[in-house]
This record gives sequence, structure tokens and C-alpha cells, in this order.
Amino acid sequence: MKQFTYTITDPVGIHARPAGLLVKAAKGLDSAVTIAREDGKSAAATKLMALMGLGIKQGDTVSVTLEGGNEDANAQALEQFFQENL
Repeated sequence: MKQFTYTITDPVGIHARPAGLLVKAAKGLDSAVTIAREDGKSAAATKLMALMGLGIKQGDTVSVTLEGGNEDANAQALEQFFQENL
């Protein structure tokens, strides 16, 4: 299991467009990816409506957990995705 945290910088948080991009990126990995808010609510990164339902806003810190597959490479790719898109 590999995990990292990220503070959202997008002015509107994880809304439809970046959530869709995140789902697409997560589906392309061979790891199971879970996004969790600081209050413990979480969702699979491959579920668009569940991600949007978390209500993640700018300034929120999320934990990203990857399990299975090539966790190191997948975590690095997702960290880069978050920096470029969220």
C-alpha cells in the first residue's frame, strides 16, 4: 500500500471536469485508488459521482491510497496529475 497527501489548489475543488479527468487517470492504473477527506469520508477514484459527492474544496487536504499493481510508479503518476490538475 502506498499513500500520499495533497492539498487541493483548484479554486473550485474537485468538480465535474477535474473529477472526470481523475477517474480517467485512475482507471488507467493497475492499482486500486481511494481518495479520502480529512474527516474520514472516502471514495474510489474510479467512481465519478462518489468523488464529486465528497465535496472537496480548495484548501482541503486529501489522502490518496493506492493498493496493488505497481504502487510506486502509479503513486508518482497520480501525484503529478494532482499537481497539474488539482
